Amino acid sequence: MALQAGLFDFALGELVRQHRASFPPLWTAESWAKLLIWLALNCGADGSREGLEAFAGAIGPRTMARMRRLFFERELVAINLKLMADPAEAQVLALPLEPAGGEGGLDAATLAEALEQVGLAERVSTDPHSWVRHESLVTIPWLG
Repeated sequence: MALQAGLFDFALGELVRQHRASFPPLWTAESWAKLLIWLALNCGADGSREGLEAFAGAIGPRTMARMRRLFFERELVAINLKLMADPAEAQVLALPLEPAGGEGGLDAATLAEALEQVGLAERVSTDPHSWVRHESLVTIPWLG
């Protein structure tokens, strides 16, 4: 049973990672909703509100929360950076994947480049003076 649950968790995570860029506008609640609707329809749910709610209920809150986290985070291994950018949160979080001495991959130029690379630069403040550093974590405010 644990193997089956692990397989389900892995497959669902891969689906989210592989298709999260398929539903513009990226980094929005609308994009997240589009992914969920796509998943529901491909799993046999009808497109009605009740059908979509039944699908969400079948997934459950724990799995839904994990899917949402995966949907709104990116790991940029080449620069040792993880971005967590759920629009329901007050700010974007940037943190190193692996501990590094000093700021490591969290210098302003690297962060600005990463924001551009993942398509967040137009949605968040790109002014490093508005960013807040908390040891190895940097918080970046959303625009508007």
